[in-house]
Formats: sequence, structure tokens, C-alpha cells
Amino acid sequence: MRPLCVSTVWIALLMGCSQGDYSGYKWRPYSVKGVGYVPMEPGEAPGYVEEGVASHYRESWLIFPGRTALGEKSWDWSSSGAHKTLPLPCRVRVTNLRNGRSTVIRLNDRGPFIAGRNLDVTGPVAKKLGFHGEGLAPVRIEVLSVGDGRYKITRPRRRVSSEQAPSATTEVGPLRNTPKASLDES
Repeated sequence: MRPLCVSTVWIALLMGCSQGDYSGYKWRPYSVKGVGYVPMEPGEAPGYVEEGVASHYRESWLIFPGRTALGEKSWDWSSSGAHKTLPLPCRVRVTNLRNGRSTVIRLNDRGPFIAGRNLDVTGPVAKKLGFHGEGLAPVRIEVLSVGDGRYKITRPRRRVSSEQAPSATTEVGPLRNTPKASLDES
């Protein structure tokens, strides 16, 4: 009987440490209360900068953690945040525009779903940025990277559309005024 109890406790502990149910990035369109959101593609996000209003939130209750959009546990002491349209997970530098304080956090949740707000952060982040007492603050959000581990992207990946792609009729610099004879000799 004792080995069964120990095994059950061990399995419960391991399940409690799980990281979430995603691989790569989470950026598919979704809707909340009838409003549709289309997140930015992961390759376009690094280097993106946005200014807006941040608020802070609390996901957990007593000893029970909340769950993020990535399926990760959110504890009272977590330093993370939520954004409606950036791909998840995402590392961002958040700067309080009132006092200049900044910190780097990992976005792993969706929100805030209140008009006029761009970012939700956990209590510890709001304290670091100096707006925990006020509840709201003007902030700058700078995307540093998207993804974790082998999925991490730190530079924007620019896609070339068919209209921007070079074609056979594209003129190339000095060849434009070169006499035909010198072109045939090479």
C-alpha cells in the first residue's frame, strides 16, 4: 500500500510541474466575448515597439495557481504578462513612461480584454515598474524575442512578396547604360 501512495504523490507532483500544452508558438486567431483577435506572426514580432496602457492582474487564488493561455501555471510571485496580439511565448522589455523604470518579462497569456489597455502584468512586475498602487501606467513594449529554446527568434524574418521579388526584367545598376558589345563579351 505504501509504494502505491508514494507513486501517486510522485505522479501528482510531476503533473503539477508541467510546462503547458503547446510547442513552438501560439499565434492563431481567436475570439473573446464575440471580438476577434489576429496575433502577429512570430517572425514579424522581434523589434516591434508599441506604447499604451498597462494594468496588473492576479491569476492565482490562495494556494491554487491560475492557468495562462499557454497552459502554464501562474503563481502570485510569477513575473509575466499578457498581450492580445503578440505571439506567445514572447520576451518583451516593458518601460514605465512616467518614471523610466523598465524590466524584461515573458508574455505567456492573452489579455487584457478591457478597452484602452495594451498589456497586463503580474503584481511583481507592476511593483518593479512602480505602478502597483496606481493600477495603471503608460508603458512602452519592445519585443526582444519570440519562442523558447529551439523555437527562439530574435530578429524579424521579412517575407518577400511576389511583387517585391526580383524578376528577369529588373534593371540592375550600372548595366543599364552599358553598350551591348561589352555585355556580350563576358
